[in-house]
Amino acid sequence: MNRIYRSVTVLLLLLSVELANAEPYVEIVIGDTTPKQVGKGKFEPGKLNNPFAVDFDANENMYIVEYQGGRIHRMTPDGKLTHVAGRPDAKGYTGDGGPPKQATFNLLHNLAIAPDGKLYMSDHLNSVVRTFDPKTNAIASYAGNGKKGFAGDDESVTKARFNMVMCVMLNPAKDTLYIADIRNYRIRAINMKSQTISTVAGNGKRGIPKDAAISTKAPLVDPRAAAADKKGNLYIVERGGHALRVVRTDGKIYTLAGTGKKGKADGSALKATMNGPKHLDIDDDGNVYIADDNNHLIRKYDPKSKTLTTVLGKGKTKLNRPHGVCVHKGYLYVADSWHHRILKIKL
Repeated sequence: MNRIYRSVTVLLLLLSVELANAEPYVEIVIGDTTPKQVGKGKFEPGKLNNPFAVDFDANENMYIVEYQGGRIHRMTPDGKLTHVAGRPDAKGYTGDGGPPKQATFNLLHNLAIAPDGKLYMSDHLNSVVRTFDPKTNAIASYAGNGKKGFAGDDESVTKARFNMVMCVMLNPAKDTLYIADIRNYRIRAINMKSQTISTVAGNGKRGIPKDAAISTKAPLVDPRAAAADKKGNLYIVERGGHALRVVRTDGKIYTLAGTGKKGKADGSALKATMNGPKHLDIDDDGNVYIADDNNHLIRKYDPKSKTLTTVLGKGKTKLNRPHGVCVHKGYLYVADSWHHRILKIKL
């Protein structure tokens, strides 16, 4: 009897481990189940060409920005996909105020949608935050003028200058827009009410910040994206730093995950490793989801257990350079960028 009991116990433990590590059901929102390979690590674009990010407006329309394709798409709740702005396969800095489909961008990285439905987009190599207003059908430059630099802190957003805008993200209250100003080694913040800009992390120098340092006096390796949770903690992923950091509400910065070295090890967060994390988003429980780009994985940082685990990419569904994640109404949307598709999983 004891032998049977022990055997059942072992089987249950093995089953629980298997279930814990099981890949979630993956739904392909846009794109192919098996993308057509056209070279080593390269796949033929379909409806999308290198999508980097998605976000949703108040009417449940999903907007997608393309990196190489140069377009902005809208998918309505009934699944209709429409190209709404951007000239396909053309790079530049033109079209403000003109027909939106004639506007050009220089590698769109991601977007954030304000309560009024306006899209804020990181126009990466133009060092500009551009907007698209679906109500007026207009493209405009919002922050930055297309020239690299650093200016504008504690002044009007119209005086802001950046050096390669990587990602933009609104906080849960939608009153602050965070900008990863990567080559200025800073995270900037725009107060959406006063329309003023400031630095909230980074001192302009490249380096690893020491735990408990004042965030604006500490260096950063290369801040790729930032997102705030409901408590006001600001999480930052660093691409070359292979790390997740946080600025607490007291203004002090800490490293939460990653050793600084490349790898894909799960486990205790400060011993776990990443390889070029590119983007992040946060669910209602405070879990941080990370697009671990060069590992072709989606990772999760759990602030309660202080662990880093893999949630997608190790199982049947393979990813190819995922650049964007978006938590929305109980689902995680993933821009599987180099497979030219959008996926979603239930959280």
